This record gives sequence, structure tokens and C-alpha cells, in this order.
Amino acid sequence: MTKEILINIGIDENRVALMEDGVLAEFLVERSDEQRRAGNIYRGKVENVLPGMQAAFIDIGEEKNAFLYIDDVLPKEGESENGEAVKNSSIQDLLHEGQDIVVQMIKEPIGTKGPRVVTQITIPGRYLVLVPAVDYIGISRRIEAEAERERLKTLVASFKASGVGLIVRTAAEGVEGAELQSDYEFLINVWEKIKKKTKKGPCPALLYRDHDFLYRILRDYLSKDVNRLLIDENDTYAKALELVKTLAPSLKSRVQLYSGAAPLFDVFNVESQVEKALRRKVWLECGAYLVFDQTEALTVIDVNTGKFTGTTCLEDTVFQTNLMAAEEIARQIRLRNLAGIIIVDFIDMCCDDERDQVIARLEEEFARDKVKVNILGFTSLGLLELTRKKVRQSLREILQVECESCEGAGYINSIDNLSKKTARSIQMIAKNTPGEALLLGVNPQLGSILIGPGGVNLEKMERITNKVIYIKGQDNLGLDQVRLLASGNEREIESLAL
Repeated sequence: MTKEILINIGIDENRVALMEDGVLAEFLVERSDEQRRAGNIYRGKVENVLPGMQAAFIDIGEEKNAFLYIDDVLPKEGESENGEAVKNSSIQDLLHEGQDIVVQMIKEPIGTKGPRVVTQITIPGRYLVLVPAVDYIGISRRIEAEAERERLKTLVASFKASGVGLIVRTAAEGVEGAELQSDYEFLINVWEKIKKKTKKGPCPALLYRDHDFLYRILRDYLSKDVNRLLIDENDTYAKALELVKTLAPSLKSRVQLYSGAAPLFDVFNVESQVEKALRRKVWLECGAYLVFDQTEALTVIDVNTGKFTGTTCLEDTVFQTNLMAAEEIARQIRLRNLAGIIIVDFIDMCCDDERDQVIARLEEEFARDKVKVNILGFTSLGLLELTRKKVRQSLREILQVECESCEGAGYINSIDNLSKKTARSIQMIAKNTPGEALLLGVNPQLGSILIGPGGVNLEKMERITNKVIYIKGQDNLGLDQVRLLASGNEREIESLAL
């Protein structure tokens, strides 16, 4: 399989596409005003203790208080000498209002829900994850060879101090002991700095912020099975090369600068694949199709034969449709970043062996997913149940908003997303148009966003494009349109704009 990582650097957002054999498998977006917070460690204060819910709300200095459930306060089984006594405790026995507590965000606020936090801290490195509150060594389940698992466990045990836990990540497979120890020492140093901050300073307070967007992508996604990583911006490319020297020096040659005339994501057909991933109906190559209905509580996926008539008999047609659907369902769940409870309504199959083969195909496809997936099996009604851990917003929640005209029955592109798309179009127009100044027409609703308060967004665009840009509102243009009205000398264009 050919794996490629594409990084597009925009004016106010960075986007990452993970490609597998030329097909979009995952899509990540981070905007300058919405930096990722999952993984951050806080010194918080217990605001409310709710015995009826066996939970507490923690003030961590964010807009909404964080939710801490009792199971995320207690040590895990085997981590306490008096495990049963602690397990039978009430939340009131463990926490009280006004108490200072160190927590880590594991789920970002989504919709009306605040963030979720835990007291079991984890700090990820390139090859290891430090778990300070326990004393054990865990090995990634994706490292399957028993000899390699034993080798890694022995290496880690040779330098790990007692009283701390380590999880060996998949990226550590085949890595020498010196590199593992270096990663361990880096993580211990980070934890020592966090501990010092917990003893002084204000409360609530942010104690540790996970690394920036580029660092996380290189740390978590760049591995030996990635053929190349393309970046379309010079400064980010240079920064990536510096980071790779430390994170994965052997993979430095795979980090490349994209300097083609066409946009990077257009060359790899990413934009159109993202648009398809926002649709309710997804067609399979055979003529069958899937229908995705995403609600707040769960996601339902319906499999239909559509135009696929098979070649032999109805039973075989149904089975082949379900197998092909299983592959696409796993890809779409990753791409759309669906999480929580997911119900799949496969076409009814006649025997358990066929159901087992469909589950096996799903497990094979989900093996590539970095997010934990549990396949629970078929219910008595013939519906397949599975769950996927929720960490961040789904693709739809990031790129779309509920349509006011249809009262939530459908979705349209958000004005924010449309403004970002328009900004990218302006970048391309500026790149391919001679002259020191441009006059561009856009819908008035977009114009104010593109200019920004006091012209701050326009200044960013001018700095990146190295051109003077004038924006003119035109009522006859749609929200997805941008028109080049004139280009040339700055004084001439200014007079036209006025």
C-alpha cells in the first residue's frame, strides 16, 4: 500500500490529508482560533460534586467547566492495594468543592457539552507514552510479533524507573534501545516540569500544552510505512526538516516541498473527496450505496444493493455487497471521524459464517485506524453494533452548520468554511496573475470576513500573496464565487476600487 501525507498551509487554517493508494483515508483541520486542547494538562479546582451522577465539574480556566467521572478519578484495577474499597467509594469520598486537582483533557468541548477530563495523566512521545501514576510496561497491540514485543519490553525495563508506567507505541517497532531511552528521558523531563508547576502559581491554570500542529503530525503519523510527506509552504517545510532530525532522522528524505502550479489538494483530488464525505449517500463502485444518518446520540449506516445485481444468485449478491460495503464503511468512519455508538444495517445474510466474514473484513480495515474501535457484533435484529472513541469533532461538525431554512433537516457549508475556501481561491488568483495589485469581487457577506476587523485578515492575505488586494462587495455573486475585476499598478487599482 502507498501511503502519503499532504499538508496544506493556509492563511488561518492548516489541513492534512492522509492518502492510502491515492484514496483519502483521514482529513484533519486545525484553525488558528481553534487550537487543539485534547491532551492539555491543567491544575483545576473542583466546582461542583454531584453524588447522583457520581461525577464532578472542574474549573480548568476554559469557557465551560470540565466533566470528571468517578471512574476517571479512581486508579484502574490492580493499581491500588485497597482496590475494592476504593471502587466502592462515592465521588464525595474522593473530591470536595474547592479542592485543587491535576487533570488532563481527553475530549474537547463539542456543541453544548463541556470538555471531559481524567486524573490519569498520559504524555505521548515519539516511541513511548509516559503514564506517571502507575508502574507497568504496555506494548501496542499492533506490534504482533511476540519476539519483538519481548525485545521491546526488555529494553524498556532496562531504563524505566520504578513508580512510572510506559506504553510502547507502534512506531517503536524495530527501534534501538538508545532511541527509546532518549524518548523516555525527554518525557520524564516534561513530567518533572509539570510537577513543579502544580506546587505554585494560580489555580485554575494550564500546566502543559501538547505540541503544535506540525509536531503532532510528524510525531503521530510519519512512520516507516509512509512513502512521502508533502508540504506546500516553504517555512513550514523548513521547520518540518528540523523537527524530523530529532523525531525520525531516517525518514528525513521522505519530507518534501510541493511547489507545483496547481494547489496540492487539487492535484491529489482531496477537495472533491472531502465534499463527497459530507454527503448523506455514498455510492460504491459496484453500484450499491450507503446512507449515513448522523445524530447527536449515534450514527446509523444503511447498506443498499442499489444498481448492483450480482452475477450468480441473490444470496451471493447480498454477501458480496456487504463485503464491499464493509471496506467503504471503515474508510468513511475514519474520514468523517464518526464516533460514539455506530449501528450498521447490512443487508440480511443467511448464515453466521457470512456475518463472521463481514466482521473480519471490518476488523482488517479498522486495523489502520489510530482511534480505538470496538466491534460488538450483530444484534438479534441483525444490526451490527460498534463503538469508536470520540476525541474531536466530526468532519461535518467542523465544516458545516445546521441549515436554518430547513430547521436542521439538512446541512450547508458554514460561512466560515466558505470564507476559507474563498481565501484559498484568492491565493491562487494572486499567484497566477501579474501586477502588484488586484481588485476582487466577492459576495458582500464574505467581504467583511475576508477583510476582518480593522483589515487584519486582508493584511495577512497581502503578506502571504505579496500583492496589494482590494475587496469589493458585489450582490450578484454567490457565496462560493470570487471574481477578478482588475489587476496592475497599485494606484490604478486603488482608483478603480474607490
